[in-house]
Amino acid sequence: MNNIDVLAKNMGIKTSQIEAVLKLLEEGATIPFIARYRKEATGSLDEEQIRTIEKEYTYLENLLKRKEDVIRLIEEKDLMTDELKAQILACEKLSEVEDLYRPFKEKKKTKASEAIKMGLEPLAKKIMSFPTKGDLENLSTGYNCEPTKAIEGAKYIIAEWISDNAYYRKIIKQEIFKNGHFHSKLKKNATDEKKVYQIYYDFDEPIKYARHYRILAMNRGEKEGVLSVSLEFDKEYILEMLKNKIIKNKDSFVVPTVVEAIEDSLKRLIYPSVEREIRAEKTEDAEQKAIVTFQENLEHLLMTKPIKDKVVLGFDPAFRTGCKLAVLNPYGNVLEIATIYPHEPKKEVEKSAETLKKLIDKYKVQIIAIGNGTASRESEAFVASTIKGSGVLYNLVSEAGASVYSASPLAIAEFPDLTVEKRSAISIGRRVQDPLSELVKIDPKSIGVGEYQHDVNQKELGEALDFTVSKIVNEIGVNINTASSSILKHISGLTKKTIDSILKFREKKPFTSREEVKELSGFSDKVYEQSIGFLRIVDGSNVLDKTRIHPESYPLVYKLLKELNLDLKDFGTSSFNEALSTCSVNELSRNLSTDTYTLQDIVDELQNPGMDYRDKLDDVVLKSDVLTINDLKLGMELTGTVRNVTSFGAFVDIGLHDDGLVHISKMSKSFVKNPSDIVSVGDIVKVYVCGIDLEKEKVQLSMLKEKCTEF
Repeated sequence: MNNIDVLAKNMGIKTSQIEAVLKLLEEGATIPFIARYRKEATGSLDEEQIRTIEKEYTYLENLLKRKEDVIRLIEEKDLMTDELKAQILACEKLSEVEDLYRPFKEKKKTKASEAIKMGLEPLAKKIMSFPTKGDLENLSTGYNCEPTKAIEGAKYIIAEWISDNAYYRKIIKQEIFKNGHFHSKLKKNATDEKKVYQIYYDFDEPIKYARHYRILAMNRGEKEGVLSVSLEFDKEYILEMLKNKIIKNKDSFVVPTVVEAIEDSLKRLIYPSVEREIRAEKTEDAEQKAIVTFQENLEHLLMTKPIKDKVVLGFDPAFRTGCKLAVLNPYGNVLEIATIYPHEPKKEVEKSAETLKKLIDKYKVQIIAIGNGTASRESEAFVASTIKGSGVLYNLVSEAGASVYSASPLAIAEFPDLTVEKRSAISIGRRVQDPLSELVKIDPKSIGVGEYQHDVNQKELGEALDFTVSKIVNEIGVNINTASSSILKHISGLTKKTIDSILKFREKKPFTSREEVKELSGFSDKVYEQSIGFLRIVDGSNVLDKTRIHPESYPLVYKLLKELNLDLKDFGTSSFNEALSTCSVNELSRNLSTDTYTLQDIVDELQNPGMDYRDKLDDVVLKSDVLTINDLKLGMELTGTVRNVTSFGAFVDIGLHDDGLVHISKMSKSFVKNPSDIVSVGDIVKVYVCGIDLEKEKVQLSMLKEKCTEF
């Protein structure tokens, strides 16, 4: 079975779909382009499936190359057998290949290699033949060393033979994985002041069922010198299992010697390396799960519904340095910047309220976006008091990453004359107006919607998050006349050179046609093909240019309209949309000799041109008055916004300084395997207060009214 067949079987799709994806990728097509505009070739595979094909095929190709290298190296030693070759070719993991290659590897200096140099290999072979006549002393004489020394050396050789046996390692690894346990304990003289790892001071969990977040937590605690982590398993059982497989004649006088060699092999060679392998594999799996959680949270955050056509005031709270205010028009342009001091040490409450009211009246501010960092609770109380009865609403906004953006070269270039704090106020305000456009300016790792993000492979995390951002940006598309360079860099096929060409062109005049893009410097036919479908021209000369329909399909659009007796000048009218909604795509695809995937996308897009998928989502929760923890009562019903989803539950913003936690056990009447199956970042949810800790200012929430009993 070749790699394409293996991948098709693993993914449950056709080989033709994989072949089509690989061919398109080889030709330079991007994943967003393939997912959107080559559905007829791939059978409508989505971005995640295409990325999986790309990654897994690369892994399988590397695996095949390693198999070929190992086979060649063993053949060069003239030690290859048909059985061994078949075993190597059947391996599904690199670790399995390495286990089979282990006996043939050139080894560094070991106790066994030294014994072999002393000429003790023949003795080891005699011992492993399990003789019944004679005795150990006579068997071990004549090797230019004391019999005891010869026996010791032979045992080292036997121990290494056992360790190098791929089959033995495999069954031992399976046994440990199947029946072993992770065990962690507080390290002697370790300090854990905040009791972060308290539940792991004496913790035990089966290896095969170990939750990924617990593995990452134990790893971190071990790295920080707080915990000692080990694998616990039945060593006596494994010893007996190996004895039964290795000892051919229990009546032989060498049996005690072989048992000692087995024990040495297990303790010194097999257990340390197998434990490392198991922990590495479980950690890799845990990291992948954590990365997927981060990706899912980021995707939902980027898809947060924008608040359009509103004048917003960004409010960056602070004590000593004052609160920075930034008034933004509906397009995110800065109208005015101000600083007020409503808190200690200056506490200019009246003067600050007057300034805020003047800005609200002057610019007809409709929404105030308050950052949730230092002094946010005090600032919320101040804002709520100031706007009371005015009709103005406010929203608490996550500041995560705002300071990173504010001090970045991008922010400096955008607002060279402003301080970091003032840029931060602008960013906070823009996050309400258009979360996607603002958040793409920030390294996704700084947005704060992950778990154990610093404990996973940073390269893989970065690649996964970049993929997620690119996927969302291309899914929504951008207005080429207003899109920032930050968001354009995620558009399929675009490079710094082509982005500069776009920005330079629109400095002189706006784009009126997608055809104009084709003439820009750096736009080869391939670049144009890959990018143009994701670039919209809202008020252009051709109404199709504001849709997701690729220019390559414009001729098909005209044929479709002719077939339905429609005219493009009626685009957007009820009669136009009605004709499209009642047409038979299958019948039309036959009449027009085209595929149903492309035609269906065209029909959908003509009815909802350039539709923003985010518009279908729940509205952002806006407030007019402050809520404190003292206002809460057990059983109280609240509406909140999901801010983060972890493996053990979800954090919900109910308007307090800190988000409340809905534990996984209080999400559904049914068993919940993964919280992300129930909620996503950005979801608006109804919750009930089920636990209040005034001292720690923590709130426990439930999504089930009947589970509102204090923890």
